Amino acid sequence: MSALVLLLVGVLLIALRQPLVLVLAALSALAHLLIAQERGDAFLLDAWLALNQELLLSIPLFLLAGQIVARGETAARLVALLAALTRPLPGGLAVGAVLASAVFAAVSGSGMATLMAIGTVMYPALIRHGYPPRYAAGALCAAGTLGILIPPSIPLILYGLATRSSIADLFLAGVLPGLLLTALIALDAILRHRRSPKSAGERLPLAAALPRSLPPLGMPLLVLGGIYGGFLTATEAAVIAVLYAALLESLIHRRLGLTDLRECVLETARLLGTLFPVLMFAFSLNALAAAEGLPQRLAETLAQALPGKIAFLLGVNLLLLILGCVLDIGSAILLLAPVLEPIARGYGIDPVHFGVIMVMNLEIGYLTPPLGLNLIIASALFRLPFWEVCKGAFPFVLLMLIGLFLVSFVPALSLWLPGR
Repeated sequence: MSALVLLLVGVLLIALRQPLVLVLAALSALAHLLIAQERGDAFLLDAWLALNQELLLSIPLFLLAGQIVARGETAARLVALLAALTRPLPGGLAVGAVLASAVFAAVSGSGMATLMAIGTVMYPALIRHGYPPRYAAGALCAAGTLGILIPPSIPLILYGLATRSSIADLFLAGVLPGLLLTALIALDAILRHRRSPKSAGERLPLAAALPRSLPPLGMPLLVLGGIYGGFLTATEAAVIAVLYAALLESLIHRRLGLTDLRECVLETARLLGTLFPVLMFAFSLNALAAAEGLPQRLAETLAQALPGKIAFLLGVNLLLLILGCVLDIGSAILLLAPVLEPIARGYGIDPVHFGVIMVMNLEIGYLTPPLGLNLIIASALFRLPFWEVCKGAFPFVLLMLIGLFLVSFVPALSLWLPGR
């Protein structure tokens, strides 16, 4: 009966188009009152305990570092280097854009920042060199999602928090799948343009572009090297990322002043004002669900409905792909990871491998209407009709589905680097 009441309240609030944070707060309070027989305000204590974790500090810090490098000159310098390197290839400028997105993702840790920074520089250049607007927008949208998977990745941090998995292992597990998607998108650019004249690329020669790009390349080496080498925790690495980004853009590139840094801090605060309330109420609800044994009961039900690991993987991939079309990635991870991860473990799926599968599914949601965030950003950024961007992104969705299939059924792609 209590579960039915919660379901009806949730459906009603969603039908009334209430914000997700209000839906989660109401459900958490009702669950504590009806299921746990506690006072309705007991959920606030769980919410506070959910936020009282040192690792959470890494999220605003990585977001701030991403904001700083997105506003500075890092993107332009990386683009110049990679365009010069890929100049001899068919579709070389498009390949350079894809590789620049992958490298910038390792610097910024943000898919949105990757699309905006690389897209602002590369879309006009691609159009100038004769690439169709639909293709240019679709390729940059797809490449922009690499920031969601390639470490440091905010969604992987959220998954680690929600399931108590190792952040360092998750970061390592995201590397090869991220490189696989990068290779698929870059190969598509080469094959599509194999009969076209080789692109002139950017005019800056490699000898001049390389030294200019060394300072930005130092950031992922320092941050990720510190984490994987065991010298830094994720939070300490995030602090280093902010300091490096601020010094890089203000003192070396001389592109950001105090006013710009202030704007970066304010924009990060606005993003956190959306994320953290959802985070604390979702964790409160998840803590109660775990205490009541809900994941275990769901696991038993699914084990009967989906006999076998392959059936489960196919079913959960389909579910996540559908939900990725209508939920933002942070909310989906916070709501679903604590429920699905124990079920996956019951099928013998490594929690780190499952985390990569989950993030890859929801990453594809950035390219699917109606709420695909990269589609919306690209439409505004490139001044193209929304459905025109959707058509350009569709072939890349198919490519990413191929990558998702390989990662789902070849666990070594995720687990080889972490050594699990």
